[in-house]
Amino acid sequence: MFVEIAEITVTDPERFEAAVAEAKPYFLRAKGCHGVRLHRVVETPDVYRLVVKWETVEDHTVTFRNSDDFQEWRRLASPFFAQPPKVTHSRDVLA
Repeated sequence: MFVEIAEITVTDPERFEAAVAEAKPYFLRAKGCHGVRLHRVVETPDVYRLVVKWETVEDHTVTFRNSDDFQEWRRLASPFFAQPPKVTHSRDVLA
């Protein structure tokens, strides 16, 4: 299992949260997606962390990113990006 963490600085938190809520089903029906959560950074309220669990990194970087559902996610959320998201992938090494 891999975890995608996208750190996103936004221009309009309320509208961004609504856009992510609308886009959540696009993630959940993607091949290899095992859940999606949105966290708001307490110390910096215009910064969010989108956390998505994937079966493989390729399920995110190849399959999802090349899908119509990814385009819909971007259409909904990107108008509120203050800058491009910073995306990393990680996996458990100690549980």
